[in-house]
Amino acid sequence: MTGWTGGQRSVGDIAPALAHYTDAVLFDEVWARPELSPRDRSLVTVSALVTLGAVDQLEFHLGFARDNGVTEEELVEAITHLAFYVGWPRAMGAIAAARKAFAAC
Repeated sequence: MTGWTGGQRSVGDIAPALAHYTDAVLFDEVWARPELSPRDRSLVTVSALVTLGAVDQLEFHLGFARDNGVTEEELVEAITHLAFYVGWPRAMGAIAAARKAFAAC
């Protein structure tokens, strides 16, 4: 994912260091590690964001997961499965984010 600029576009004007770490370390280095595929990293990330109730970040990562080969059906199933472990309100918030993310594609 060399050359990622999502951090720069989203927060570079106010937090240039955070943008740098997001782009150069998180996406250019961590996401490129061979031990997990981008698809698997997306599933892990979506699961973590659902667990945290981080719906602002979740909308982006649901779309990114689709780009990495995870189907909408698999994402909805993961959220449904997580409802039993992290709670209904978090799952319902995640499904609302999924609706927005899937409509944007």
